[in-house]
Amino acid sequence: ALTLPDFFSQRFNKHDGAIKIVSAVVIIIFFTLYTSAGLVGGGKLFESAFGVDYQIGVMVTMLVVVAYTLLGGFLAVSLTDFVQGVIMFVALVMVPIVAFNHFDSSDAMLAFSMEKIPSISESYAELTILAICSSLAWGLGYFGQPHIIVRFMAIDSVKNIKVARRIGMSWMTVTIIGALATGLTGVAYVNKFNVTLGDPETIFIFFSNVLFHPLVSGFLLAAILAAVMSTISSQLLVSSSSLTEDIYRTYSKKKLSQQRLVNVGRICVFVVALISAMIAMNPASSILNIVSNAWAGFGAAFGPLILFSLIWERVTYKGAIAGIISGAVTVLLWIYLPIFADGSTLSSVVYEILPGFIISSITIWIVSMWDTSPSKKITDTFKEVNHQLIQRSS
Repeated sequence: ALTLPDFFSQRFNKHDGAIKIVSAVVIIIFFTLYTSAGLVGGGKLFESAFGVDYQIGVMVTMLVVVAYTLLGGFLAVSLTDFVQGVIMFVALVMVPIVAFNHFDSSDAMLAFSMEKIPSISESYAELTILAICSSLAWGLGYFGQPHIIVRFMAIDSVKNIKVARRIGMSWMTVTIIGALATGLTGVAYVNKFNVTLGDPETIFIFFSNVLFHPLVSGFLLAAILAAVMSTISSQLLVSSSSLTEDIYRTYSKKKLSQQRLVNVGRICVFVVALISAMIAMNPASSILNIVSNAWAGFGAAFGPLILFSLIWERVTYKGAIAGIISGAVTVLLWIYLPIFADGSTLSSVVYEILPGFIISSITIWIVSMWDTSPSKKITDTFKEVNHQLIQRSS
């Protein structure tokens, strides 16, 4: 399977079924939104670091990423992601350590940061149960992110999954701690030196410019661009693959050559990138808000189904489609439907991935139990694959 929709179609033995179309549509909708978040990051980088107009920064970022994604495809994206990942890894360790050296001790740093943010005990006193659940629910999103899952789908053997897991978890642990440390030292630094920072999302850029030699600053600014580019390229590639493999190839009546599919894929990359750039043109856009919406969409639409597909042989084709649609629709309604008198949405009460994930999971279970059992061919394949996985990984 080259794509997530392709995996679903093979899992349920429906190679020309509606699940490919439904999955591909969800991927295109949320990845277009997700990609725009990366372009917003590129626009803010060029505006803050170089004084370039925000819209020009967005277009430059888009054109650079589109260029190497068009020319190199999956291999180029994978190789550049590795280099970009190393740069990001070093940067997220270096910046908070250097920033911390401007304080006498950790207690002094925390004292300055507490001027603007509450302590953990104060936070828990003010937070509701729904707010705590909303924060924890971010973790559910990982199960349904196509651009993350496709990396593991590309592993050449089952034995290498262990290595990939260790590398992936080590990377995530260090970079998440580094990002948190950057934010915490950033709040403290701004308070200590009375810095006026117009956009809190540019704190990394600010640190890169004021704490380091210009040569090092260039490296750190490249790390920001690397983070933006690696994410966008992955998203464009998955979107293009879904459009090409899951829609165009599936429903084309002609026999298509690989060269034609590659050319169609390149056109799709450019179109998705262009639409994303148009969405990103507003300088007031928040990266976090856009990412949280797209993250929730994928997590709720695909996360439950992926888990059910891997651990429960009773899940059915109808249950799968119902789960994808119910998860995606719940998230969209939660984000955009004004419920309250002031025009705010349910997203202001609880993060949309939580209800989306729960509703999708319940829908998959109910529809699958109500539906007729999967065919013997599907259940036999499920058991055989699980048996082979256990043997090869032991």
